[in-house]
Amino acid sequence: MKVEIKKIDATQRELRFEIPQETVTQKTEDVYKDIAKVAKVKGFRKGKVPRKILESHYAQTAQEEVVKQLIPEAYQQGIQEQNLVPIDMPDIAGVDFKDGAITFKAVLNIKPEVKIKDYKGLKITRKSSQATEEDINKTLDYFKQSQGKDKEVNIDDDFAKGLGFPSLEEFKKTLSRQIEMDKDRQNRLDVENQIAENLFKKAKINISKSLVKKQTDHRLTEEKQRMKKQGMSEENIKKQEELLAKELPQKVEREIKIYLILDKIAELENLEIKEGENLPNKVLEFLFKEAQWT
Repeated sequence: MKVEIKKIDATQRELRFEIPQETVTQKTEDVYKDIAKVAKVKGFRKGKVPRKILESHYAQTAQEEVVKQLIPEAYQQGIQEQNLVPIDMPDIAGVDFKDGAITFKAVLNIKPEVKIKDYKGLKITRKSSQATEEDINKTLDYFKQSQGKDKEVNIDDDFAKGLGFPSLEEFKKTLSRQIEMDKDRQNRLDVENQIAENLFKKAKINISKSLVKKQTDHRLTEEKQRMKKQGMSEENIKKQEELLAKELPQKVEREIKIYLILDKIAELENLEIKEGENLPNKVLEFLFKEAQWT
C-alpha cells in the first residue's frame, strides 16, 4: 500500500492512500463469499448462486462493502506506519476505483507537541464554602420579594410552614446547606480555572485553526439540535447561533489546549488512566495533591 503525507499546518495532515489491486481483489472475494451465503436470487437455492449471477445482482453492494471494510483498515495501517497520533476523526474524500486499485485521501489533525514544566506546586487559593448570615439573609430577601409582590411578607415560622418546613430555623438550616453546596461547586470551578491559568502560563502549545473550526462546528451543530428539541423558534435559534459562533471559537480553543496539556502531564507522570476514567479529572486530582494551597 502506498501512503503519501502532506503537512497542511501545525497539526493538520493530508494522507493519500493507494490500496493495491491484489488487496482489493482478495477483499472482493471475501465479500462475495459472505454475500453468497445470504443472497436470494430467483431460480437458485441460497448459497448456490453462481458468481457471475451474484455480480450481476450485487455488484454495487459488493463494491460498497469492499470500500467500507478496506478504507478503515488502510487508514489505521497508514497512521501507524507514519507514526501519527490523531486527535479527531478523519475526513475521508476522493474515494476512487482505478485499474482495480482504490485511492482516497484522509485529512486529520494530529496531537501537537506540548512543552510543560514546573506544573507541580502550583499556588491555589480556595475560598470558603461556609454559608454566612449575609448569604442566608440575601436568599430570604429573594424569597420575600418573589412571594410578596403587592403585599407585605413576614419571614417567620408561618412563612416557613407554607414552604413545607416545620419552622423558620429549619428553613434556614436547609438554605444554609444548599448555599454551601452551591458555593462548593463554584469554588471547585474557580480552583480548576486557577490550575488552567497557571498551566497556560507554563506551557507551550500550538494548535491549528482547522482543528478549532472543526470542533466549533461540531459544537454548534449539537447546540442547534438541543435548541430545536427545546422547541425554540427558528428566529431565536438563528440569533443564538450567531452569538455562539462569535463566542465558541475562543472557548473551544481553550478547552482543546487544556485537555492536551493535561494529557501531556499524564504522560510525563505515567498516570494510569483506566477504562471509563476521566483523564482531565485524574490529572487534576494529581495536581491538587501537588499544589500549594493558600
